[in-house]
Amino acid sequence: MHSYRLTHLKELESESIFILREVAAQFDNPALLFSGGKDSIVCFHLARKAFHPARVPFPLVHIDTGHNFPETIEFRDALVAQYGVKLIVGSVQESIDQGKVQEETGYHASRNKLQTVTLLDTIEGHKIDCAIGGGRRDEEKARAKERVFSHRDEFGQWDPKNQRPELWNLYNGRKRPGEHFRAFPISNWTEMDVWQYILHEGIDIPSIYFSHQRPCFLRDGVWYAHSEFMRLKPEESVVEKRIRFRTIGDMTCTGAVESPASDLAMIIEEVASSRVTERGSRIDDKRSEAAMEDRKKEGYF
Repeated sequence: MHSYRLTHLKELESESIFILREVAAQFDNPALLFSGGKDSIVCFHLARKAFHPARVPFPLVHIDTGHNFPETIEFRDALVAQYGVKLIVGSVQESIDQGKVQEETGYHASRNKLQTVTLLDTIEGHKIDCAIGGGRRDEEKARAKERVFSHRDEFGQWDPKNQRPELWNLYNGRKRPGEHFRAFPISNWTEMDVWQYILHEGIDIPSIYFSHQRPCFLRDGVWYAHSEFMRLKPEESVVEKRIRFRTIGDMTCTGAVESPASDLAMIIEEVASSRVTERGSRIDDKRSEAAMEDRKKEGYF
């Protein structure tokens, strides 16, 4: 890896560590949203660096859809055990059982959108005043509108037209009772930055990011992992494919890519040549032109 790239990564790392320390200084009860995906793993790694040699001073929050990849849950539990960090789990199934949200039906049914209610309930129930997330501005156009400190009103909603300026890296975390913030320490990173940082730092990630054989089916030009949560159309059939995942979410909406990339160097080469964004295979982002922004306004990550 060239020295200029290492310098660039160090600058990004320093900015992220500064943001994480600002969160710890300005808020009473922050938490790190942890999906088990590469971005939240990098955020946790940065938090470990930010507060070393002390432990990370806030818990991890995982919103469990019940339709997760098994590898992701195994990785999450191993990480929590290794570093002795507190884990808070919000259950979408419990939200369904309590009648707060309604299970979707049909071929494209997903629990991804249902996470919003569970997340807001978890934030309120644990009195979290700042939820740290791994969102990046290069992911999607709605994410590009986010501030580093993103204000949420008393209903957990986001108003993209009413966010605070962040000139000279000054972050304003003042809030009224009932309001909270989302903080995005890797906002200025790209997918390539994340992968190169993972390689440089030797960070462990779930195995499904690497090429592997898996039963899949093709839908709308995208390969999806076959599971008990997926309802196949009559014309769809399950076949074994060598695939990997560029992003990790609910199994019902996260597509895979055919890939031989079995190590980080191969993934980096593949990402460099790709003309499709990492969220290009997410069904939930394609439901409407403004799908992500609509979800974020309601309180989504």
